[in-house]
Amino acid sequence: MLFGQTAAQGWTSSLLFLVAFFGIFYFLIILPRKKQEKKHNEMVQNLRVHDKIVSIGGLHGEIKKIKDKTLIIKVSENAELEILKSAVAYLQNED
Repeated sequence: MLFGQTAAQGWTSSLLFLVAFFGIFYFLIILPRKKQEKKHNEMVQNLRVHDKIVSIGGLHGEIKKIKDKTLIIKVSENAELEILKSAVAYLQNED
């Protein structure tokens, strides 16, 4: 009888450890990432022509035209590029 009680206690403690591990994992990794994705999606949805942006590749440019999934950005006097909206890292601060 003693052996049955220790096996049940071992199984219960293992289950409790797994639940605690996944709870900590969710609150420290998954939840902050979801908040960051939501903030990025809102920023992308609110992009306007003439906004200055920086892409995830480090390109600096000014938005000239907005399409469904892409942006046309001016990177120099005679150069424009088309990039994905999701490639925008952040809005460039006006200094």
